[in-house]
Amino acid sequence: MTTAPDLRAYLRTLDAETLAELLLDQAGRDPRLRHELELRAVAHGTVGPVLDTLQRLLDAGTRADLTPLARRMADGGATGAELRRAIGLYARACAVHRPDPRELAGWILETQFDRPGWPEINLADFAAALGEEGLEHLRAALDTKPPTETTRRLTEQLAEVTGDVDTLLASLTAQPPTPATTLRIVRLLRSAGRHGEAIAHAARTVVHPREGVLALRRAEFRRNPSADTYHALRAAAEELDRWPAERDDALARLAECDPAEAIPVYRRHVEELIQLRDPDAYREAAQRLRELRTLHRRADRVPEFGAYLADLVDTHRRKTRLLVEVRNARIAVPRVVSGRKAATMGA
Repeated sequence: MTTAPDLRAYLRTLDAETLAELLLDQAGRDPRLRHELELRAVAHGTVGPVLDTLQRLLDAGTRADLTPLARRMADGGATGAELRRAIGLYARACAVHRPDPRELAGWILETQFDRPGWPEINLADFAAALGEEGLEHLRAALDTKPPTETTRRLTEQLAEVTGDVDTLLASLTAQPPTPATTLRIVRLLRSAGRHGEAIAHAARTVVHPREGVLALRRAEFRRNPSADTYHALRAAAEELDRWPAERDDALARLAECDPAEAIPVYRRHVEELIQLRDPDAYREAAQRLRELRTLHRRADRVPEFGAYLADLVDTHRRKTRLLVEVRNARIAVPRVVSGRKAATMGA
């Protein structure tokens, strides 16, 4: 009689990614298992590692259907920058395993109209998963909505995704004239090959040079989120005292695009917050440190974060309020003795 293999011993030899693949593959066939895993992921309360695993599996081209778990993270397991990341991963998962397009369109409408404080969704990220049916469902639903800012934004995005130049132009020209709107109209007309109209519109509109520069820098950064375009956007926004309004979205986009390139940008921001010597700034600096820790993990540079944090604590060891906020953010603070780094103590 053949002895049954020791599955527990065998499973312990597998790496985490292989185990995750096996579990997700089985969960795709067993709704009860899938639901249980989703509940456990949310209850665990550590969203970052779950999102890291989702991203690695998507990057590796997994065949497992990750849309339920990614949706669960977006709906109930993430906040702030992690929520924006969860939405991006959900969009990627939907592109691989397309859900019901009308149901997806309904989810987008619900999050944008019925969940105050939710990040703005970019329809272009979900366009492939929505397909013609989902996009048409969105169009019909938006036609029944009151003329709010959210309705306008989604209508414009839908027009961009579907190539409906006239609808987008009608929306833009109906808005109060601003330098940013003017530049957008000119670019839209040029991209549609309507160069004469673009020149005529530009000639009728006076654009303040600095406002125009900011609009251009914002567009460049959205097309190519990088450290260089980030700093160019920052300089233009600071010149007009607009930087605080631009900063959070820019940091989140840069982090999502390239974690490794975002690390030095986040470090500079942390140092600037600390230099303000203000309790609220210290609290924000601590939250940025949490995001920095996640960036180091996503960039596969975990040890580097420990060294960076130890140096930062050493430099600012006299700022007791800062260290309190860092501990409150659940970050282990290295103990410093006479300016030298000592053993780490838990937060």
